Amino acid sequence: MWRVVYLAQTKPIADHIFELLTKEGFLVKLKPLYKNVPDDDNYYEVLAPQSEAQEVHNILMEHGF
Repeated sequence: MWRVVYLAQTKPIADHIFELLTKEGFLVKLKPLYKNVPDDDNYYEVLAPQSEAQEVHNILMEHGF
């Protein structure tokens, strides 16, 4: 099961978090919050497997997110 670990306000922030977490070896998915909104105006859910959510959250906190 996937769990939301962060809500990014822009696509570049979501992409940065995605790269950071995949480099750390985590499985990560990005999901736009709204369906009919352009990428520039959308928010993005950053999702990780529930079993890794706490570790992912710790990594995000270490990097200032």
